[in-house]
Amino acid sequence: MEVNIHEAKTHFSRLLQRVAAGEEVVIARAGVPVARLVAVEPKKGKPRLLGMDEGRIWIADDFDAPLPDDLLKEFYGGTLPKLTGKPRRKRK
Repeated sequence: MEVNIHEAKTHFSRLLQRVAAGEEVVIARAGVPVARLVAVEPKKGKPRLLGMDEGRIWIADDFDAPLPDDLLKEFYGGTLPKLTGKPRRKRK
């Protein structure tokens, strides 16, 4: 099936239903095909199981600790912005 761009935009949901049913839709501009709408094939392979990499990686205890001021300054171009509002609580 071939449709023009305006028709594709207007009836996109209907076109997706046809594609899901196995049909291929070609979208054309001024009669020249520019895109093809096709169904996505399901992924093949084994599903990934939770915990499959247990014991292979580790996360440091302080991975989410605040960065030191000298490193933060690099992110802000040399000066830290002034904090506004309530000061944040320190983490335990």
